[in-house]
Amino acid sequence: MNPATLEFVKQRFSDYYRTGTLAAPPSTGQREWAFVFFDPDYPEIRMRRHTGFAGNDDLLEYVRNMAPAHLFYSVAYYSMPHAPTMPEKGWLGADLVFDLDADHIVRGPYDMMLSRVKEETAKIIAMLTGELGFAEREIGLVFSGGRGYHVHIREIAVRGWGSAERRELIDYVCGIGIDPGIVLSMPSPSPRGWHQRYIAALTEYLLVLEGMDQKDAVADLLTLGGVGKVTAEEFLKRATGLRAALATGPSSVNLKDATTGRVIRALADQKEGKFATLLREKAALADEPVTTDIKRLIRMPTSLHGGSGFRVTPLTLRELDDFDPLTDAVVFGTRDVRVESRAALSMPLLGSSYQVSKGESVVPEALAVFLCCRGLAGIAGRA
Repeated sequence: MNPATLEFVKQRFSDYYRTGTLAAPPSTGQREWAFVFFDPDYPEIRMRRHTGFAGNDDLLEYVRNMAPAHLFYSVAYYSMPHAPTMPEKGWLGADLVFDLDADHIVRGPYDMMLSRVKEETAKIIAMLTGELGFAEREIGLVFSGGRGYHVHIREIAVRGWGSAERRELIDYVCGIGIDPGIVLSMPSPSPRGWHQRYIAALTEYLLVLEGMDQKDAVADLLTLGGVGKVTAEEFLKRATGLRAALATGPSSVNLKDATTGRVIRALADQKEGKFATLLREKAALADEPVTTDIKRLIRMPTSLHGGSGFRVTPLTLRELDDFDPLTDAVVFGTRDVRVESRAALSMPLLGSSYQVSKGESVVPEALAVFLCCRGLAGIAGRA
């Protein structure tokens, strides 16, 4: 980032932190805090961490004075959060956090990625409230300021969970480790949950096979481990009957049968392929390591994201449907700023769509901040 661009972005962030509304998370004094500043080498990341504050006032005064590019706090609670090593900090517990990042889900235009990750966020909220017993009031939701959302659960009951307990929960959310022998051996206990999702995915896969040319369908089955041509051809003959059996009652599907059992269990072991894709579409695609990490750092709501200039925006669950990050997380205005773009691009922002040509052009300040933070453009002349 050249000096003019760095100074432009730093000034905009300073303006926001000086005048914007900031809010610290609960238990500020028990959190570790970490910062990335607009130093001359930015955007090279040099994180300053192992910082502690006595309370909200000290933290917010520091943030307003320093105007960081990125601002993080620990999901963990510590007795000595400022200690220089992790063992010395004295771990007391941690919030339960789910991170949904569009980078791990889909690639494409920024607005499309934001729309897709919003769908996954709605899925995980539905699982937490409809299947896992969490009340809406126990769940905090935050737009990350980048490409996703953070879901926070700060209830005392989950703070003491270790990585193993959190792993079980994220496995459920992501649909990892489903045993078809269990799913297909009993009637569904609920109209919701992975019992129904698995049966729906298997039914859809059988429909896909039935709709394919026989040669292609057999070839698809042959990609499964341990499935030969004779087994594949026989399973394909049974596909319609199996689908009917699933609709009648999954326990009528005989996994002890050599052909049926071999193929269905091979499908369960498959990491990629048509069935794996269908099953994955029914999961909430959260970032597993974030949830299992009991000492994770996460962005502070109401701070700015140094990679976009957008506000890390706290939401209620009911606000998610109508929330538009490209409007609601934008804190900068529409005054003209001259930038030099590295390539031609299209970008929706603040309810308008902007076409930016390669080279110099004039764009609204909010778009200039975004392009500069993303490394897509720099300041041309005077900002």
